[in-house]
Amino acid sequence: MTAIDKKSLIEQRVNTGLLGQWYPVAKSVEVKGTRPLGITALGQKLVLWRDGAGQIQCIEDFCPHRGAPLSYGEVHEGNIGCRYHGVVVNGEGVVVRVPAMPECALEGRKALASFEVFESNDAVFVYIPSAEQPEAPEFVLPQELASDEWTGFLCTAVWGTNYRYALDNLADPMHGCYLHSESFTLAYGSKQDLMKLDKTESGFHISRVGQVGENFDWSEFEVHPGNMFCFLDIPYPPAAGPGGFMRIVGMVLPIDETHCKVFFWRLRKVSGLARDSWRLLYRAKLEENHWNVLEQDRVMLEGMPDDARKREMLYQHDIGVSRIRQMLTRAAKSQVEAELAQSQAAE
Repeated sequence: MTAIDKKSLIEQRVNTGLLGQWYPVAKSVEVKGTRPLGITALGQKLVLWRDGAGQIQCIEDFCPHRGAPLSYGEVHEGNIGCRYHGVVVNGEGVVVRVPAMPECALEGRKALASFEVFESNDAVFVYIPSAEQPEAPEFVLPQELASDEWTGFLCTAVWGTNYRYALDNLADPMHGCYLHSESFTLAYGSKQDLMKLDKTESGFHISRVGQVGENFDWSEFEVHPGNMFCFLDIPYPPAAGPGGFMRIVGMVLPIDETHCKVFFWRLRKVSGLARDSWRLLYRAKLEENHWNVLEQDRVMLEGMPDDARKREMLYQHDIGVSRIRQMLTRAAKSQVEAELAQSQAAE
C-alpha cells in the first residue's frame, strides 16, 4: 500500500468517526420494550430495544433472512421479530425462531453482530469496536454526571453537518461573542482577545487570555481510552436562578459523513429547594434561550460546505480546533495501521 492510499484511509476514518469508542446514540426514553428503535452510528444501521428485564439490547438492523430492517418489526418476549417474515432474533444476534418454518436450519445460528450498551444520565451509549480494542473499555463518566451534586437536563439534536464541525465549534470559544451576541449572557464581553491552550492529564483546556467569566470563555476536552467529551461554563446573572454558572457537558455522535447528533447536558450545582426552583425556572423560561443558541450553531455549521477544511485559513484563535483535529488524526492513524497489520497477518 502506498503512502497516499494510507493517508486516504486515515482521512476517511476521521471523517466517518473513530472506532473503539462509546457513543451516545439516543435518549433513554426513546428505547422501549414495546417497539424497536433504529439508529445510524458511523454509517452503520443498528437497532435497539429493551428485553423482558428492561435491559437494552443492540444488534445490526438487518434481518438475516432477507435483509429487511429489524427496526420495522416488533419486540417478542424480549427478542425482536422481523415484520417481513416474522424471523425472531435475540440480543446476541442469534436466530431463535423462524415461525414460517419450524425447525428451520437458520434457528440457533449467530447471524448478526451485537454491541455492548451502557445507560446513564438519561442517555444510551453503544460501543463501536475496533481492531485495536475489540472489547469495550470502562466508560468514563464526566464528573458532573457521576455526582449527585449536579442536576440538569439532556437535550439532543440532529445537525446536517459532519461531526468534526461540531467538535471544532466546541473547541472555539471565540465564536461565542460573535455568533451568540444577542443571546442572553453571551452578549457580554470583549470581541478581541488571544487564545491559550493548556495540556491536561487527559486532554486539553482552551481559554481566552484576557477575559474570564464574561462569556463562553473556555472549553475543555477529556479523552479516555473508550470515550471523549467536552465541557464548558456559561456565566449566569442572579436573575437566572440559584447555582451560579451553567455547565454544559457535550458529546457528539457521527451519524454519517454529512450528519451528526449532538448531546448536551445543561447542569447547575444546586441542592434542596434551590435545586427544585432552578429546574422549574429552567423549564419555564431558560430552556428556550438555550435552544436558540444551539439553533444558531446548527444553522451556521450546516451552511458551511463539506470541504471547508480544504480551503480554510486558520489563525491564532484556532489553536483548539487544530488540537482536536490532531488528536483525531493520530487516533485514526493508529486504528488504520492496526487493521492493515491484522489484514497482512491473515494473508
